Parts: sequence; C-alpha cells; structure tokens
Amino acid sequence: MTVRVLLADDDRAGRESLERALELEGYAVTSVADGVQALSVTRRAESDVIVLDVMMPGVDGLGVCRVLRADGVRTPILMLTARVELTARVEGLDAGADDYLAKPFELDELLARLRALLRRTQVEQADGPGAVAQAHGLRIDPGSRRAWWQASELELSKTEFDLLEMLVRNAGIVLSHSAIYDQIWGYDFGPESKNLAVYISYLRRKLESAGAPPLIRTVRGVGYSVSPG
Repeated sequence: MTVRVLLADDDRAGRESLERALELEGYAVTSVADGVQALSVTRRAESDVIVLDVMMPGVDGLGVCRVLRADGVRTPILMLTARVELTARVEGLDAGADDYLAKPFELDELLARLRALLRRTQVEQADGPGAVAQAHGLRIDPGSRRAWWQASELELSKTEFDLLEMLVRNAGIVLSHSAIYDQIWGYDFGPESKNLAVYISYLRRKLESAGAPPLIRTVRGVGYSVSPG
C-alpha cells in the first residue's frame, strides 16, 4: 500500500522540494503551508505519518501536535525545526511528537526516520493488545494504552507509553541505550543524542507527580532499568 504523508511547512521552496523527493520515493504526499491547513486536512483524511515544521504562521507545529494528541490522533509525527538547542527538542517531544529532526538535514536521514516511525506503527498493529504488565505499583495496559501508578492514571504521550511499557516488561533487566533506541525509535540516534534522556526525565517527572518513589534507575554508561519490586 502507498504510504500517505501529510507535510506542513510554510517555506514554499523547501516544502515543494521535499514533496517531490518523497513522491519519488513512492509516498503519496499532501502538502500544506500552515498549521490551520494541517489540522483541517487531518480531520478530513487519514495520514500514515505527519511531518510538521515547528515555525509556521497561525498555529505552529507545536500547536498542531498538541491539538492532534488531545484529539486522540495517534499518527506518528516527525517534527522539523531550524532550532538546534536542547530546549527546542524538548518542546517538540513534550508536545507529543515521536521524533525530531533539525534543519538543515540530509534527505536520507529523514527517509530513515520516516521508515522507523512506520515500522513501529506496523509492529503495534500486528501485535495487537498484549497482556497487562506490572512492576511495583506500576500497571501498563497495552490494549487501552493506559498506565497507572497505584490508583493514579499517568497522562503519557505515545513514546512515553512505549518506553515505560518496555521498561516494565523487562523489570529487573538493565536495558542498554542502543536496545531502547532500536525498540522505541527503530534505530540508534548515536552517542550524542539526548532523546532518550529527555523521555526518561519526562517519565520520572510524571511518576513523581503521581506520588511514586524513584522507580527508573540509571546505570551509568549502560542504560536504564525498573526494579521488579
């Protein structure tokens, strides 16, 4: 089946160039110039993956991402931005994006990230609902994609849920950075990437807000683990 891509970027030259490149790779691309159009298209037709530029007039990419996630849209989102600082990456991921790519970027890297996002979605659909996973007072229900610390439900993004589920299902095992990247993102971002550390900090913050003790342990130079309890 042809993969449907929604591309939103107010830079006409860059948008048209990327649209042509994606179409040459076999993608069916719908391109728009701002966030309002992106939301309108998403509500009219389903996409398999969404590519959003952060800086757009009207509703920016972060706003589009937040609205879609609040509406329950689970379509994988790749965020593009010219900002390279860590705070920009944090904003994008915190808004509910699944991946983040700084401009300027190589086309091959963007294509690889799209393939990784699509693989994750295909695996989730093929696997279907799994058994509830538990560790300490944590409970993960993959069928409803809901998670709780004792009686408190955790509000998690798609990637946060996937990461916490992986840690809980492997409770007592130290998962390496590369293993987590491969499972959650589909490839390793490299030793300089902060994506995993950012998401671990999100999970720790949300667990702490729910009243949980420190559950996610950092094994320096190796990875992360959750005690089986």
